[in-house]
Amino acid sequence: MPTTATPATDPTVEASVFWYRNRTQILIGVAAVLAALLIAGGYWLYSTRRGTAAAELCASAKTAADYQKVIAQYPGTRAAATAYLLLAEQQRKEQKFADANATLQTFISKFPKHELVSTAWMATAANLESLGKNDEALATYQRLTTSDPHSFNAPMAMIAQVRLLKEKQQIDEARRVCENILTQYRDSFVAGEATRQLRLLKPAEKPSSASAAAAAAAALTSPAQSSPATTAPANPTPPPQPTPNPARKP
Repeated sequence: MPTTATPATDPTVEASVFWYRNRTQILIGVAAVLAALLIAGGYWLYSTRRGTAAAELCASAKTAADYQKVIAQYPGTRAAATAYLLLAEQQRKEQKFADANATLQTFISKFPKHELVSTAWMATAANLESLGKNDEALATYQRLTTSDPHSFNAPMAMIAQVRLLKEKQQIDEARRVCENILTQYRDSFVAGEATRQLRLLKPAEKPSSASAAAAAAAALTSPAQSSPATTAPANPTPPPQPTPNPARKP
């Protein structure tokens, strides 16, 4: 039985047919890729030049007005982040602690993933101490150690808590913080200070049962001792004697 021969296909012809049928889509795809590359390259070049200019301007800044100029002209750049921190430091030197904290909060909100966010929180707490707001400073140190325990500033924030707790006479809490430092950051440079503070901080003495019993007995006997005792007069006056009637003579 005769077999039907399959005609051989020419790859060149197939490629030509494919190109003829899909040339429009291919050209659009190539153009899109080239446009994306051009846009990415242009943005990279623009960002590089902008970042370089911002860094140069920040490096030459010396005053608060200079740092504000960097922030205004190059927002979102790493140089702007640095300018926020330097501006806050300048404001602190001028004892504008509230303004410095406002600058630091702006930095934290605009650059939440920056590697110096924990440093901004430490500076915020220090400014609060300078303003006499020790309770808020303590809460800020505690927030740092809770939210970012792996930060290089975390052990420093904990040792700062010990100082503030000592001022508040919360000795047991201060001892607990020192113990946590030695547990969590035993290789940190503040571990030695935590050990020293732990030796100095004596735990609060609890009254013994015998002392408590003696105090209770003293409390019970104090009313009787305080009431005045009734004493007899030293020279009592004798009662009057009846006068005998003289006998009548008969």
